[in-house]
Amino acid sequence: MAAKAGPIVGSLVFFVVAPGVVAGYVPYALSGWRLAPPFLGVQAGRWAGAALVLAGLATLVDCFARFALEGRGTPAPVAPTETLVVSGLYRHVRNPMYVAVVATILGQALLFGSMPVLCYVAVVWGSFHLFVLAYEEPTLRRRYGDSYRLYQQHVGRWWPRLTRWE
Repeated sequence: MAAKAGPIVGSLVFFVVAPGVVAGYVPYALSGWRLAPPFLGVQAGRWAGAALVLAGLATLVDCFARFALEGRGTPAPVAPTETLVVSGLYRHVRNPMYVAVVATILGQALLFGSMPVLCYVAVVWGSFHLFVLAYEEPTLRRRYGDSYRLYQQHVGRWWPRLTRWE
């Protein structure tokens, strides 16, 4: 049990610090989570936004749990997983956590009709893309070698596969 406690606690702390701030606190600071008129006057956008927020949060919880329990590590670069995690949503897209954070922020922009949050999601998406290209993928290739290269060949970075990769 003690061997699992470290990754679980580390993942919980990182969950609060990283997505909690990026997808929670900053959108709140930008919008106050107050309802403005919906974009283009379309009320359905609010429902789509709420669905994106819920789907993003559920995805984040699932991915963080996989890193702690299956990978025996955290999503934090300072405490990476011992093994490459390629189960669950990782069989469809290589970066479901980043996609979930972007979806959660986009969902808040739609839900609250917030142009500042909509602009912020573009900045976050671009930052994630640059981080993945410049740091994360080279690091994962060095750490996991051929298994990560094979994974890269079959699972897209951002666009999900319709069928899961085996």
